[in-house]
Amino acid sequence: MQSAERRTTLADVAAEAGVSVALVSIVMRGAPGAGAATRERVLEVARRLDYRPDSRARLLRSGRSQLLGVVFDVRHPFHSDLLTGLYAAADAAAYQLTLSAVTPRRDEHAAVADLLQDRCEALVLFSPKMRPAELAGLAARLPVVAMMRSVRKRDVDVVHTDDLDGARQAVEYLIGLGHRRIAHVDGGTLHGSAERRQGYEDTMRRHGLGEHIRVISGGSGEEDGARAAGALLDDPPSAVFAFNDLSATGLLDVLRRHGLDVPGAISVVGFDDSSFSRLAHIDLTTIAQDVDTMAARAVARAVERVEGAPVPHREVVVPPRLVVRGTAGPAPTA
Repeated sequence: MQSAERRTTLADVAAEAGVSVALVSIVMRGAPGAGAATRERVLEVARRLDYRPDSRARLLRSGRSQLLGVVFDVRHPFHSDLLTGLYAAADAAAYQLTLSAVTPRRDEHAAVADLLQDRCEALVLFSPKMRPAELAGLAARLPVVAMMRSVRKRDVDVVHTDDLDGARQAVEYLIGLGHRRIAHVDGGTLHGSAERRQGYEDTMRRHGLGEHIRVISGGSGEEDGARAAGALLDDPPSAVFAFNDLSATGLLDVLRRHGLDVPGAISVVGFDDSSFSRLAHIDLTTIAQDVDTMAARAVARAVERVEGAPVPHREVVVPPRLVVRGTAGPAPTA
């Protein structure tokens, strides 16, 4: 039995079975050239020695890696949720993922550079911040799929949620509950923020509530929501639609600390349906991005590009849906 400290090799199996390394390779690949008895003996030895073929090395020898490089940000919980769906989609397509994180001390360019060294066949970038021209330059080297961002460059594929419609659903729901004074905490200059802000404003105007439009500058973090809540305390609206769940969570914390009942006095709706929003003490009403569909479409598009399949449309827009939980309720009576 081989030591657990070292990976069993073809040579180990060959020595134990009393055959050549070439013959073991033939057996493990299922290729013709080995007799039935020899094949059975080699396979039995391989099982006993816990031999696992190195598929990565085999692919590299063939000039392929079947690796999809993924750049994500450790600061965004929704990125972790999306990774779960991406792993399932990649496995179904017989591809593997290699991850490279953006952190407070490591930027997107460094994360991409590491993936290029890993010989990835395509890149999937979560909410990339690179300029469109940079993304196009990267796409000239290998297929690039940008998720959760619209990029108007012919060679960059895009998979994102219909942010405009998601905002519309959130505001329509609150209006249906009787709310009129609905504020929006936006995402600042982040991708998707302009579309969600427009969806909020358009829906308010469509319902004759243009005079109640109130946009508070925010961002993607919990601290952004907390800061926005401070700006709302002097004249609280009856409902708030936040840029994302993390911002909504910071908002909720400040509102509750100042004695405002949620949803009795003020309703809050987020965006993303991040896994933490389902926790009992948060129980956030939110707009869900369809993680599984987005992941499947992103992997499919990357694989299509790698394998030279025809791609009818560069941009894939996935419909969102409202998820009703406990932070939104009827408007308080005057």
